[in-house]
Amino acid sequence: MTKLDEIVADFEFIDDWEERYRYLIELGRTLEPLAPQAHNDVNKVRGCASQVWLQTDLAVVDGQRVLRFTGDSDAHIVRGLVAVVIAMFSGRTPEAIIATDPEATFVKLSLREHLTPQRSNGVNSMIQRIKHDAQTVLAASTG
Repeated sequence: MTKLDEIVADFEFIDDWEERYRYLIELGRTLEPLAPQAHNDVNKVRGCASQVWLQTDLAVVDGQRVLRFTGDSDAHIVRGLVAVVIAMFSGRTPEAIIATDPEATFVKLSLREHLTPQRSNGVNSMIQRIKHDAQTVLAASTG
């Protein structure tokens, strides 16, 4: 999995948006494969024009609960966007996920102005889903 810092650095290095789209497609190819049985209604992200699946797993690392995400899409560029979102949130605590404002990263990548409204809505749906999963983990631990 590609680290977010690497993605930001690579985006800063690539000026041309055609090349950036190719890079997004390459990022999508680096995603950890999602098991066939994980392509189900539970993992399907609502609000995406393309089909997108996100699987959330809870792990304990160094005594802290962290959420790990794997994902997939049937569209190449969207799969790359899934990779960016996973790089942003996977392996973090629920508290850190909830506190993360992804807009600063999107500004650095100039993503918002180069995505269609449908893709932008899809990214928002992925982020809402991830934050919802983090809230669910927190609620379960305090309840």
